[in-house]
Amino acid sequence: MRARLWHLGIWLACCLVAAVIVGRAHYTADLSAFLPDTPTPAQQMLVEQLREGPASRLILGAVEGADAPARAALSSALTERLRADRRFRSVNNGESGTSSADQQFVFGHRYLLSTRIEPAYFEIAGLRATLQESVELLGSPLGLLAKDLYTRDPTGETLQVISQLLRPTQPRSADGVWVSQDGLRALLVAETVAGGADTDGQQQVIDAVRTAFAAVQAAQPTRGPQPTLRLTGPAVFAVDARAMIQHEAVRLSILSSLLIATFLLLIYRSARALLLGMLPVASGALAGVAAVSLGFSVVHGVTLGFGVTLIGESVDYSVYLFIQGQRQAGAGRDHAQWTRTFWPTIRLGMLTSVCGFASLLPSSFPGLAQLGLYSIAGLVAAALVTRFVMPLLLPAALSIGEVAPLGRAFLGITHRLGRVRQALWLIPLIAAAVLVADRDHLWNRELSALSPVAKSAQEFDSRMRADLGAADVRTLVVVSAADPEKALEAADTVTGALGPLVASGAIAGFDSPTHYLPAVSVQRRRQASLPAAAALRAAFATAIRTLPLNPDRFEEFFADVEAARHAPPVNRRDMEGTSIASGADALLIRHGSRWSALVPLEAAHSGAGAYHIDVGLVTRTVGSLSTPGAEVVVLDLKRESDSLYSGYLSEAVRLSLAGLAAILLLLAATLRSAARIVRVLAPLLLAVLAVMTTFALAGHAMTILHLVGLLLIVAIGSNYSLFFDREAVEHDAATTARTVASLLVANLTTVLGFGVLAASSVPVLSAVGSTVAPGAFLALVFAAILAPPGSRLQTASSA
Repeated sequence: MRARLWHLGIWLACCLVAAVIVGRAHYTADLSAFLPDTPTPAQQMLVEQLREGPASRLILGAVEGADAPARAALSSALTERLRADRRFRSVNNGESGTSSADQQFVFGHRYLLSTRIEPAYFEIAGLRATLQESVELLGSPLGLLAKDLYTRDPTGETLQVISQLLRPTQPRSADGVWVSQDGLRALLVAETVAGGADTDGQQQVIDAVRTAFAAVQAAQPTRGPQPTLRLTGPAVFAVDARAMIQHEAVRLSILSSLLIATFLLLIYRSARALLLGMLPVASGALAGVAAVSLGFSVVHGVTLGFGVTLIGESVDYSVYLFIQGQRQAGAGRDHAQWTRTFWPTIRLGMLTSVCGFASLLPSSFPGLAQLGLYSIAGLVAAALVTRFVMPLLLPAALSIGEVAPLGRAFLGITHRLGRVRQALWLIPLIAAAVLVADRDHLWNRELSALSPVAKSAQEFDSRMRADLGAADVRTLVVVSAADPEKALEAADTVTGALGPLVASGAIAGFDSPTHYLPAVSVQRRRQASLPAAAALRAAFATAIRTLPLNPDRFEEFFADVEAARHAPPVNRRDMEGTSIASGADALLIRHGSRWSALVPLEAAHSGAGAYHIDVGLVTRTVGSLSTPGAEVVVLDLKRESDSLYSGYLSEAVRLSLAGLAAILLLLAATLRSAARIVRVLAPLLLAVLAVMTTFALAGHAMTILHLVGLLLIVAIGSNYSLFFDREAVEHDAATTARTVASLLVANLTTVLGFGVLAASSVPVLSAVGSTVAPGAFLALVFAAILAPPGSRLQTASSA
């Protein structure tokens, strides 16, 4: 009795501790589950850009409905309101002109910021060419602005610096704001202070945008169709994905629980048995989440969604206890007999599952390692609670409905199917032919396959980017150094090398932090290119001899150049209060003790290479540069992310094979019979091959979560095949039908649980469900069909 009380007390204490850990755990839906434990420098850069880079901070907005003037007015009012919110680094909607702070900064530092400043620029020939261009500019649409600045800035450096800060391609404008190509949407772009990985911060700013739009909409009522605001971008996707995963985890858990509970209630015909049977499930779920929280410090949303699978699997243990432990209908229970007779088989099945999932623990893909730890902790907890706690809580007289007829009916069906037993061996042959023929398309090696973002949302995002002329920021040149000055110096070298690629059309253009904040050494070099006042006057007078200009009107120009020669270098503090500061901050980032200068490349929008950048060409171009003290890496975000995921997938396949080998060793040590090992493993392998072949024939490439599903087929199906093996060689025919009925009931609860997952809108969850639901059922059927002819199983089927 004391030992039993200890079991009960330990269980309650563990549940309490686990509940506290679960309540204090940190949950996330960001990309942290895709970051390797020991990333390479390239992988680290990749994840940093996906989580904190400029692309991760963008929110693209579209005002739709109403008429064009109303949309423009709403866009302007919304932009003005958001610019006053300190949670945004910048908000732009294409309104002409820049802020006075921006104008003053650019004008005051134009000679240190302009990329055109070099010694030859202020020589007679250079001045003559530049001044001639400026005279021609006076007759263009920009002439009014140029005329206001002309006497102080005759070389047009202010406009030059502004052009440096503009994207190579600009969206269409109407009514003073950016609009879509069809003119039906007013567009804006906001950059947030919060990084892409800060999902809570992104949620707040997205809510702020929608709240601000509601306010300006209320202040500016419109006629006709009511205007609406649509948002897209990585931040929006991240927030929506988290909400979707959370919603799906709750919805599917409730739905799965209801279906399984209803089914078990029909089987048990006892509400008390149903409620008690859920204790191992709840204990396993608590243990699983607590173990992941302790092991990884953060629990990913997908892991919680995966918890639905534990409902369908861990409830099997209580099913075995209730049905197998029943002497006969209405005759009470014998837990000691169940422990002696059935627990060793259940324990072995649990250990085979542990071996399978343990193979995921060494994975460098923390998402897989989390699922492995969650499954191990959950299954072990559920099994131990069933073995040591449930017998203490079950009333001795607890009775459930008689299920032996289910077992006999199932055995009868599979006995008839057993006549074509030999045909099952065609499955490996067909699978080999199909899988070899489809080997290049068997696995989906793109990370986007795991994205929960709807295709319609992705298409809208693509249309918005095309309308805005916005780069996907897919290809970056990342320059890393120990200090910002070294990073900027190397970035300046890189941008110089990229110029010819723009001229040749290989890329449409690029952005660089040096456009906003040049390195001090570059600024000093530009100052050295500025001539003294006397030399400038002489060269200027000679250069304008053929131009209709009066040199006496340019004294302020001479004074400004002289002042620039002795001015202190521009630094980040000088930019405070300007939108230019956000550009510098977005592209010059500190990570720990190192700094990264980001140079995003923009693909050409027309021609043979439209929307494609030859990464190899860019790599060769910058790879030969001399950048002392700095490391230069060309990063194709999609290619690198797909490569990272592909590496995870290949590793997971190897680890799964290692897990299968561990299961084989465990069975060899326990069963000590080659025939029995084959009898146990054959149904599992046939089920796995049948599911894989079905996916291949359907043209559905599998992802890394389908692989987890295949592992689950082995983990779950091993319980069935072990029981069929035991019944075939040891058990008496009198109780075989009830035992098989317990397997059938357990299997159907698993199919229900995973079948619900298959209908999920989250790809990573539906992948597991669509794999395990049919695979687990096939494992049971194959195990029954492959039972030896003439065994007690066959006798029970005809009883």
